Amino acid sequence: MTDVTTNPTTRATRQDADGVLDGLDPEQRQVATTLDGPVCVLAGAGTGKTRAITHRIAYGVHSGAYVPNRVLAVTFTARAAGEMRTRLRDLGVAGVQARTFHAAALRQLQFFWPQSIGGTLPNLVEHKASLVADACHRLRIQADRTRVRDLSAEVEWTKVMLVDPDDYVRVAAAAGRGEPGGLDLATVARVVRTYEDVKTDRAVIDFEDVLLLTAGILDERPEVAATVREQYRHFVVDEYQDVSPLQQRLLDLWLGGRQDLCVVGDASQTIYSFAGATPEHLLDFPRRHPGATVVRLVRDYRSTPEVVQLANSVLSQATGLHARARLELIAQRPSGPPPSFTAYDDDVAEASGVAARIAAEIRAGRSAKDVAVLFRTNGQSQALESALADAGVGYVVRGGERFFSRKEVRDAVVLLRGAARSALPGHDLGEETRAVLGSAGWSPTAPTAAGATREKWESLQALVVLADELAQKRPGATVADLVEELLERSQAQHAPTVDGVTLASFHAAKGLEWDVVHLVGVSEGLLPISFAETPEEVEEERRLLYVGVTRAREGIHLSWANSRTPGGRATRKPSRFLDAVRPQATPAGRRPAAGGSAKQRSSGPMTCRVCGGALSVAVDRKLRRHADCPASYDEAVFEKLREWRSATAKAAEVPAYVVFTDATLMAIAEAVPGSTAELSRIGGVGPSKLEKYGDDVLEVLAG
Repeated sequence: MTDVTTNPTTRATRQDADGVLDGLDPEQRQVATTLDGPVCVLAGAGTGKTRAITHRIAYGVHSGAYVPNRVLAVTFTARAAGEMRTRLRDLGVAGVQARTFHAAALRQLQFFWPQSIGGTLPNLVEHKASLVADACHRLRIQADRTRVRDLSAEVEWTKVMLVDPDDYVRVAAAAGRGEPGGLDLATVARVVRTYEDVKTDRAVIDFEDVLLLTAGILDERPEVAATVREQYRHFVVDEYQDVSPLQQRLLDLWLGGRQDLCVVGDASQTIYSFAGATPEHLLDFPRRHPGATVVRLVRDYRSTPEVVQLANSVLSQATGLHARARLELIAQRPSGPPPSFTAYDDDVAEASGVAARIAAEIRAGRSAKDVAVLFRTNGQSQALESALADAGVGYVVRGGERFFSRKEVRDAVVLLRGAARSALPGHDLGEETRAVLGSAGWSPTAPTAAGATREKWESLQALVVLADELAQKRPGATVADLVEELLERSQAQHAPTVDGVTLASFHAAKGLEWDVVHLVGVSEGLLPISFAETPEEVEEERRLLYVGVTRAREGIHLSWANSRTPGGRATRKPSRFLDAVRPQATPAGRRPAAGGSAKQRSSGPMTCRVCGGALSVAVDRKLRRHADCPASYDEAVFEKLREWRSATAKAAEVPAYVVFTDATLMAIAEAVPGSTAELSRIGGVGPSKLEKYGDDVLEVLAG
C-alpha cells in the first residue's frame, strides 16, 4: 500500500475545476458537484453515466476536495476500468485507482497476506474446470465438459451468494436452482465441499476466494481495516445493479460505516442474476443510506428517438421488482430510420439475409466495425460466421483470443518499445508508428488474402489507428507515450477496435455500442430462452432484449426464423416481447433471393428450374432447384471445384466454407459460368469473393 500524501502539483485552480463541468447537462452536473456521499445515480442506457462519475472525481480532485490516491473507483470489467482510467487521465487526473472488485481486492490481499496470515499467497487459478473435474472424480461422479461447466458455475454461485456448503441444499432449493449438471442438490453439495478440499490439496485459490479472503482479513484484523480505510476515503461503484452479496460485504468493510460512497446503476440492465447479481442493493440504497442524494439520468445521448422509443416500449410491459425502477429515456439525438422486424424461413435464411443486409451497408460506406450482430446463445454464431464469410464480410467474434495475447501484437509492442528509445521529438506519431509496423507486415492497404494474413494486418492496423487517435487527443505525443498507453491497455485488456462486424451474445455486448445492431433469433424459445420458466427469469430475458436494443446508435434490426432448419416445420413464433412493439399490420419480411433487386424480389416466389415448384428454403434458392430434384451438374466438375476450394482454404488457413459453401459450389457446377458477370449472378458469390476467387474458379471450369 502506498502512503497517503497530498501532492500540491495535482491541485488546480478553481477555474480548472469549473472547466471540468463544461458540457455537462443539469443532472450530470449535479452528480459531478455532489462530492459528499452518499449519492445514488440511477442512469439509463446511453445517458452518460461514465462521463458523469469521471467528471465527479475530476471535479473533486481539481477543487481540492479529493486527494487522487485516496479515491477508489470499482467496476466489473477490466475494459470498463481501463476506460475510466483513460478518461480520468484526459481530464488531468492521475493517481486515482480505477479497478475491478477482484483487482482491487487482490492488490490488498497480496500486500496484507504476509503480515496477516504469513507465508506466500497461494497461487490463483483462472478456471475452476480442472478442480471441479477432480472433485467429481473423487466422488466417482461421471462428468463431461457440460456437467463440469454447470457445476463450476454453481460453485461460483454458492461463494458469491455467501452460501455455506452445509446450507446449500436448503438455500438452493428456495432459490429454484433446479438440478445443476443434472445432479440432485445433495450431490451438488458434496461436490462443493470436495471442491474446497481439492483446492486445499493443490494449495490454490480461485477468484471468489480473493474477495472472501480479503473480506475475512478486514473483518478479523482491525489494524488492517484501519489502514485500508485511511488509504481510501472516497468510493465510486459503477454498474451497482450487478453487485453480489459477497461484493457488497467487501464494500461495507472498505467503508467501515462511512458514507463517502457514490453508486451508479440501472436496474433495467440487471442480466447476471444467475451469477449472483442483484439490483436490490441499488434499489434499497436510499433506505439503507437515509438522506442519500438520488439523481436520475434519463437524457439518452447514444440512440436516435426511434431506438429509444423501441427500448422504452420493450420495458413498458415489465413486471415485478424492476417495473418500479424503470427509467423512461428521453432521446437527445436527431431522428433516424425506424426499427425493422423481419421473419425468415429458417436459421440459415436468417443468417444469409442479415449478412446480405450488412454487406449492402458496407458497400454504401458503413464501416464494418460500426455494425454488430447479437444473439442469445453462442451456438447461433456459426451460421452467422458462415453467412458473413460467404458475403465477403470480415467479422470479429467477441470472446475470442484476447487482442494483447496475439503474437503479432506482442511482437509489435516490442518493436515500438525499441523505437521509443531512439525516437526524436517533434516527429509525427502516426507516421513513426507506420514506419515501425511496416517492418512487421503492416501496409497502407489491406491484403486481399483472407485468414491469418488478414487478421494479422487488422491487428497492426488497430495499433496504427490507436496511434492516430492518441496524436489527435494529445498533440506532441511520442512513441514512448504510445507504448505506455499500450501497456496500460494490456493490463486492463482494453483493446483497440479491430475493423470487422462484431458477433457477440447479448451478455457479452453489455457496455458496448455500435451504429447499427442486428438482433437475431428474437423468437420464443430463444428470447425468452426455453428454460426461463419463472416470472423472474422471463423478466430477465426481457431486460436482455432491452440491453440489446440500447446498444444501437442509429439502426436497429430485429429478426427471427420460423423454423430451425431448412425445410423444417414453421413452429417458431416471434418473441412475446415484440407483441407490443412490432407493427402488427405489416407482414413479416421474407429473405430476398440472393443477389436479387427489390423489383425482382417483389415479383413473386422463385421457382425450381426442374419441377417449377416454389422455392422456400435458402439452400434450394441458391441452387435454383429443390434439393431432392435431379441435379444437373457434372460430378467431375464439382469434385475439381472441391479440390480447388480445399487447397485455397489450406493456403489461407481458414475453414473450407469460408471460401465457398457446398451449396455455392453446387450452384457454380450447375451453372458453369463462362465469365465473371455470369459468376456474379450466382448466390453466395459476392463482390469480395468474386475479386478473390473469380479468376481461379473460371480457370477450374475452363479446364
